[in-house]
Amino acid sequence: IPQLSSHTLAALQEFYLEQQQREGMKTTQGFNQYSIGSIEEDWQLSQFWYSDETASCLAKEAVAAAGEGGRIACVSAPSVYQKLKELDGKDFSVCILEYDRRFSVYGEEFIFYDYNQPLNLPENLLPHSFDIVIADPPYLSEECLQKTAETIKYLTKGKILLCTGAVMEEQAAKHLGVKMCKFIPKHSRNLANEFRCYVNYTSGLD
Repeated sequence: IPQLSSHTLAALQEFYLEQQQREGMKTTQGFNQYSIGSIEEDWQLSQFWYSDETASCLAKEAVAAAGEGGRIACVSAPSVYQKLKELDGKDFSVCILEYDRRFSVYGEEFIFYDYNQPLNLPENLLPHSFDIVIADPPYLSEECLQKTAETIKYLTKGKILLCTGAVMEEQAAKHLGVKMCKFIPKHSRNLANEFRCYVNYTSGLD
């Protein structure tokens, strides 16, 4: 009968124990459902959460860009959405467009979104109704960026904050008219691809 080595078995048991502890934390009082990591990354969906510092920086930039009473849309950028909710601002509203239905725990602010159907959106999501759209397309391909760009252009009144690989600079300019910022976003786990932010307005990220 095939058996796991003692080392592999110990590592697996440690993983399950950590998972149980995390689940336990979620049921204890004081757990923040909006904290980054409250929903685990699913690498099969090409999910990579930002570091806490990066999510904070992007969330604060979005609030500043949206202005008082502004509306913010997070397209495939759940860790920025979570940080915006953590800020608990009363002078802005936010929604999350995301393929991963686990984020439906956030109620009416969650909108199921598949970049393959970029304009398959709820009727109540009116065109050009968001002061800023933050987007992080799940894949580094022109097809994914082009389709996500359709969604972004439908939603935004004008301002765009795009997070994607440095290799996408030309395509980002072509499809969205955005330019690379000096700010370099970091992830909670290091990615192999260099990651950058792009905007089409004067931002605080330079």
